[in-house]
Amino acid sequence: MADTRKVIDCRDHPTAGTCTLAMSGSEEEVIELAVLHATTAHGYEDTSELRQQLRSMLKNETARSAA
Repeated sequence: MADTRKVIDCRDHPTAGTCTLAMSGSEEEVIELAVLHATTAHGYEDTSELRQQLRSMLKNETARSAA
């Protein structure tokens, strides 16, 4: 069975302003991409605290409905 895809949505972070980016994939893929986005787009430093905060924001991706 495949791992559950994870998602992080910038709209869920109180300091993201008007950013509407959402990222999904494996947990590690999403964390690495979210760190890159947080540091380049929002000016955060890549710290263990940032990674912990991002990891706490992970949610399971909901099943997509068939078109």
